Amino acid sequence: MPEAILDAIQPSSSQSGNTSSVLGKPTPRIDGPLKTTGTAQYAVDYHFHGMTYAWPVSSTIGSGKIVSIDSAQAQKMPGVLLVLHHGNIASLYRVGPGSFSGRAGESRPLFADDVVRYYGQYVAMVVAETLEQAQAAAATIQVQYQADKPNVSTELNDPQTPELPLHTESKRGDVEAGFASAPVQIDATYVTPTVTHNPMEMHGTVAVWDGARFTLYESSQGVVNHLNVMAEMLGVPRENIQVICRFMGSGFGGKLFPWPHSLMAAIASRELVRPVKIYVPRDLMFTAVGHRPETQQRIRIGAQHDGKLVSIHQDYRNQTSLGDDFRENCGEATPLLYSTPNLLVTSALVRRNIGAPTPMRGPGAVPGLFALESAMDELAIKLGMDPVELRIKNDTLTDESNGKPFSSRHYKECLQVGAEHFGWAKRTPAVGSMKQGDLVLGWGVAGASWGAFRGGAQTVVSLLDDGSVRASCATQDVGTGTYTIFAQVLNDKTGIPLNRIQVILGDSSLIPGPTSGGSVVTATVIPAIADGAEKAMQTMLELAANTPGSPFQGKPVSSLAFTDGMVHIKTQPASSGQSFQSLLRLANVEAVHGEGQSAPLYALPQARNVSTHSFGVHFAEVTWDAGIARLRVSRIVSVIDAGRILNPKAGANQILGAAVMGVGMAMLEQTIYEPNTAHPINNNFADYLVSTAADCPKIDVHFLDYPDLAMGEYGARGIGEIGLAGVAPAIANAVYHATGVRVRKLPITIEDLLQA
Repeated sequence: MPEAILDAIQPSSSQSGNTSSVLGKPTPRIDGPLKTTGTAQYAVDYHFHGMTYAWPVSSTIGSGKIVSIDSAQAQKMPGVLLVLHHGNIASLYRVGPGSFSGRAGESRPLFADDVVRYYGQYVAMVVAETLEQAQAAAATIQVQYQADKPNVSTELNDPQTPELPLHTESKRGDVEAGFASAPVQIDATYVTPTVTHNPMEMHGTVAVWDGARFTLYESSQGVVNHLNVMAEMLGVPRENIQVICRFMGSGFGGKLFPWPHSLMAAIASRELVRPVKIYVPRDLMFTAVGHRPETQQRIRIGAQHDGKLVSIHQDYRNQTSLGDDFRENCGEATPLLYSTPNLLVTSALVRRNIGAPTPMRGPGAVPGLFALESAMDELAIKLGMDPVELRIKNDTLTDESNGKPFSSRHYKECLQVGAEHFGWAKRTPAVGSMKQGDLVLGWGVAGASWGAFRGGAQTVVSLLDDGSVRASCATQDVGTGTYTIFAQVLNDKTGIPLNRIQVILGDSSLIPGPTSGGSVVTATVIPAIADGAEKAMQTMLELAANTPGSPFQGKPVSSLAFTDGMVHIKTQPASSGQSFQSLLRLANVEAVHGEGQSAPLYALPQARNVSTHSFGVHFAEVTWDAGIARLRVSRIVSVIDAGRILNPKAGANQILGAAVMGVGMAMLEQTIYEPNTAHPINNNFADYLVSTAADCPKIDVHFLDYPDLAMGEYGARGIGEIGLAGVAPAIANAVYHATGVRVRKLPITIEDLLQA
């Protein structure tokens, strides 16, 4: 981690009497050695005797019907075991309503009919003894189509219909009257393109059916949800399915919900009674496993001459598929980031011949803040006002969407701290007025917000007779450090060092845990971990007081304490007591356990009358070389107000990675569909541009580290999303400052800048 980042992070004090607690201190991930040595097993690393391999056949049209499928040659080829398509597969179920049903990535069951709704839709699959045999056989399957012209238009001005009406998301005051009365007005439309998740680890499944139950090895951000969906769609009791995801090579939201390839593997394994492995190749990652949809947002802001906002009206559209109603929620942050008496957020969906969209890191807020924060920059310029000053002037400590005070909001301080570290006072406002040798510098700023959430969860914490601690939960670590957070909280509560703590995650057979999305896991699981640890320690004290031969036999339990793995009299030092493992052995007990509970945020008395959100600010510097039309992001300073930071090392890594994604969002990424077939023509890493090491600017991360006690005793909020929210508009605002070109449609291209 860069030294500048570590210098900016202040360790927090422990919440317990454990003076050696690693909570709040930069802590390496406990799963790091497993990953760096290749010991960690990802979904398609699992191999079993009799393994077979599935390969999909996908549509080559974007709209139409299947006329015929000829698989005769494929079925005769060496090693081929099974060919399935809509004409010979037993019906699969849709996911039904109800809290235990779960959510699928695509609601239409695999091979449900002969209708083709998007390019790359699965139309058949082959299972063979080897991957090469499956691929070769799949290439021989002949599919005849009745093709229609697909609609992949990037113009999202479709008229509303009763099926897809205009939807009011937030409203207060009279926005039309407020805007009309405002002496300073901004009215502009902003567009973010379709972008594809592209995690390093592609989607994959190994399915094992033993004749009675499934074991599914998945790359999943939610093993419990995955189990529920597969049970529904396969028509299998939940107790007959186990989903395992020990490690994951990231997902960015694309792996929140099961996709059709998981069903492919499961139904093939059930048919053959053999293990089946499938992975989604990179080109199909652009069609078959979701994406962030294109958005089109019209923002109208009215303000007084002194910069005080009078009204904000945001109207947005986003693409969705023919079979799923996916709302991007671009107005998520708009009603609460700034104070204004008049506000209206409206939205509508437009159908296109594309695969089902799905959440992508910072869904809603990330594209929504590109529009809002770009418009705020345009307003500052029109007012002749400093962009930081404008934002501070319209700060609020009340969530005006519901009238509740924020549980903890330090947005103004984010702006001030960021400005200081960035050197904002040296900025000159005129376009192109700042130079660095032959380069023109551009400086921009944008705010960020993300909701602070906490769900329900359970954990089991066990104190074992070998002196170790074990915690288990059916959540998963998607690469963000969840294993380590578990261990840190256990260390904080028990005083037992990290090398004697074992964390078991990623298995649906464990006690229920949350899905890894929405920056919710950390805030959700830590109360359950803490509760489980306290219950296990309490049980240990009771055992010590009631075990014959124990030095604490007959002592009141209330007089005992558990410190640094030792049971002792409260009034005496821990060193005078006995280790918990020796007492377990004395009692001939292998372990004591504590089942911890975490209540959702809405059930907490301290959270009922407050609004819980995280805030942040990103400052960006770009360099512009007009002679060769070269633009680079050279520097980003991010200041994040996300409650107490439990692991500054992992936390800073999250913000660093998000900033790099923000560079890609602003300058590189877009999925382009061929209009006649709806084929994503840049469906590979040669043509779909993502940020690489060469694109990474200098990034400084600063956490304010104010505990938000509405979230629980540790005061932590999630940080995965907020690091990306606001980065792209900060860069776009910096580009305007350098070049005078206002880019309202991402990504920023050389063609845009040639105007300069």
